[in-house]
Amino acid sequence: MKLIQKLKIWKELKRLETKARETPSPSTFVDLGQVYINLGMHERTLQLAEEGLALFPHSDELRKLRKFAKKTQLNNRIKDLRSRLSKSPHPKLYRELAALYLELGDFDAVHGTCEECIRRFPDDDGAFLVLAKGRLTNFYRDLIAQDGLEAVRCLNEVIRLDAANLKAHRLLGEVLYRAGAMEQARYHLEIIRDAAPGDSEIAEMCERSASMGSSGKELETLFMDIEEKGVLPNAPIARGVTGKNLATNEEGIGSIRDALAHLAEIDGVRKAAYIKGSKALVKGEIRDGRDPFLRVSRVVAKAAQRTSRRMDIGNFSKGVVEGDYGHICICNYGEVVASVLCDANSDVEYVLAELQELVAGSLYLTGAGSE
Repeated sequence: MKLIQKLKIWKELKRLETKARETPSPSTFVDLGQVYINLGMHERTLQLAEEGLALFPHSDELRKLRKFAKKTQLNNRIKDLRSRLSKSPHPKLYRELAALYLELGDFDAVHGTCEECIRRFPDDDGAFLVLAKGRLTNFYRDLIAQDGLEAVRCLNEVIRLDAANLKAHRLLGEVLYRAGAMEQARYHLEIIRDAAPGDSEIAEMCERSASMGSSGKELETLFMDIEEKGVLPNAPIARGVTGKNLATNEEGIGSIRDALAHLAEIDGVRKAAYIKGSKALVKGEIRDGRDPFLRVSRVVAKAAQRTSRRMDIGNFSKGVVEGDYGHICICNYGEVVASVLCDANSDVEYVLAELQELVAGSLYLTGAGSE
């Protein structure tokens, strides 16, 4: 009976592989991936998901397939490292294990693994560096002050143990720069600049940090302000783009502006915004960058993302805030937020659909959704 089952599975496998080559579609790739999973071919499943996403980059089903395959692959490597650690603990194995948990997005496991390594090997700077990366990932995603401050503490610990660790200086310089701690940032950025004089990104951050001067605020206050406002004071320095890439970027920004203009023309819509990081494109009755509508859009999107992740209930993608002012409709993906302020009698479902179209189109045009 088992032999007959295997023959059936292999026959289905060949049929789906042929279909995926001749008439590819997301559902065909997913069906084929399920057969690979049943056969225990997890690396092939991951490769298939990547191939499918190259053809159908906006397929949620293929993204889920890739996530499952990647998780299975990482879990197998984690199991192997755990076994090796139980026999012969070593800082390098702990760092590898923590890095895998970081890639998996299991930040509790990252913290636990690094803490265990630090207890056993207190002079190993690698565990502090991985722990800092985990904290930075959380901070840049959720803008929680405690995560940012802990990342700074861990990076300072790395530098205390190894003053020549350029990776730690770079990460610390950038987070301090983006948080507005210019004097502290400049010290670490200048170390990197001297070590890598051709790095234009670092050179520009050094120049800007010198010209901006000190805010006069304590580091803890700066991070608490970031958590309260839901935005970092300084955006990362964009790497230069030329030729075709520049043209594509300009085309994408123009399309986003056109989509915003279309949203602003919908009956009942008073304000529309497309927000990415600390930058925003706006249409309608918006006074300046401190307009309450922009702040509400950022803060609500961040809070909804943060809550859904902490409760492990999925990802926030769209929602509506209702009040005496009408409705604030929000569509969110990653660090991109599109939002509209409209009257109470507006067609909310239609507005949300248009916002989703805007976000999906912008991710495709500008590459904002690439991983």
